[in-house]
Amino acid sequence: MGTTPENAHPVVVGVDGSPSSRAALRWAQRQARLEDCSVEAVAAWDHPPMSGWGLSVPGPEIEDAARLALADTVKREQDPTLPPVRQRTECGHPADVLLRAARGAHLLVVGSRGLGGFTGTLLGSVSRHCVEHAPCPVVVVRGTGT
Repeated sequence: MGTTPENAHPVVVGVDGSPSSRAALRWAQRQARLEDCSVEAVAAWDHPPMSGWGLSVPGPEIEDAARLALADTVKREQDPTLPPVRQRTECGHPADVLLRAARGAHLLVVGSRGLGGFTGTLLGSVSRHCVEHAPCPVVVVRGTGT
């Protein structure tokens, strides 16, 4: 593999720890090797919804937990023959965060189903939104259940 320029358009991959996002990360790394470009793994975190009168303002623990979860997933799935996967966490709804990250990307890779929602559907709401609105091509990877 040649030297990947830092300013090259990356393959951006959404990671939430689900089986399909782990499969998407592995797929993105293989594709980046073929195209001699970098991989940027992106995880979104958000403040929990507030309900009733009990207001709680979360501290930096949520962002730290997201950063640690992303780092752990990347560590488990990193192809040791490739350059390190760049990691980024951002506050916001996952679909919005991924669409922002996809600006200037060569490709956006998402898992077919995340950790939330209804398990019987073919595509999750985030992957569907990305397919419909991304500024670059999108690949949807099905999880293996492992």
